Amino acid sequence: MKKTALSLCIFISISFIGNAQSLAELLGYKKSDKILIINNDDAGMCHASNVGTIRGMKEGLISSTTIMTPCPWFNEIALFAKNNPELSFGVHLTLTSEWEHYRWGTVAPRDQVSKLYDKQGYMWHTVADVYASSMIEEALIEGRAQINKALDSGIPITHIDSHMGTYQYSADYLNIYLQLAEEFDLPLRMASQNTLDLMGFPEFRQRCYEKGLICPDYFIYEEFENYTSENVEQFWTDYLKNLKPGVTEIFVHASADSDEIRSITHSAETRVKELAFFTSDGAKELIRKEGIIVIGYRELLNLQRKLKK
Repeated sequence: MKKTALSLCIFISISFIGNAQSLAELLGYKKSDKILIINNDDAGMCHASNVGTIRGMKEGLISSTTIMTPCPWFNEIALFAKNNPELSFGVHLTLTSEWEHYRWGTVAPRDQVSKLYDKQGYMWHTVADVYASSMIEEALIEGRAQINKALDSGIPITHIDSHMGTYQYSADYLNIYLQLAEEFDLPLRMASQNTLDLMGFPEFRQRCYEKGLICPDYFIYEEFENYTSENVEQFWTDYLKNLKPGVTEIFVHASADSDEIRSITHSAETRVKELAFFTSDGAKELIRKEGIIVIGYRELLNLQRKLKK
């Protein structure tokens, strides 16, 4: 290990594990501050997702988004990202194509990742299908191709995460996920320590720190158990009122209402209501009243690369 890398590893370990400085403090805030990243997943998936993302970032509270590079509407959101480099845009690493009538394939040439395809010629429907039918080497090839596609399109990438969690529900795929983050020097979405403990992967936050990779302190997951299209506003109101000090990432799939989104997914009603809530005056007033500081992943990217220097 090079001296600079070793020094960074020691610094990160002391700062986070030894609590010399919290992530909030390293970002320039107080340890007691409640800091929130509101990420909109599935940008690029369809036109309605793009409209929701753009509206949410320009008019609302959405502070970050992750883009599905294999999808048909990628070019539209890529242009927006290229023209708004001050905002936070990540790559929503995608190994599944879950909808019944609206499908896509890989970015990497098919002959390099052939086992990522189902018999219909698209990516597999489910995470379980991917794990049962493909190889982790293909996840690395495809993930790398997706990140490079975003970079080649002029997107100022700030982070990575995983569509449907495919890179995060298996230790083998988590290893690939960390490898990609390290290779491209990007912060990444990571489950909270409690979630990792429950999943049987308790070591992965520590491994992020050792590699000099920054991730938020907390990530919403178990809380979604009772989330429905009927309680969107109440759910997020209650969650924001109980936000912990430190850096938390939440994610939504805010979309504009249209025949398109309603023909693609059964979750359209929830997605439309998420956009309505996170662009509402009520949500903005709640954030202000609770003293919540909303940031994007760009702040984490800047910190990660500053520490490495």
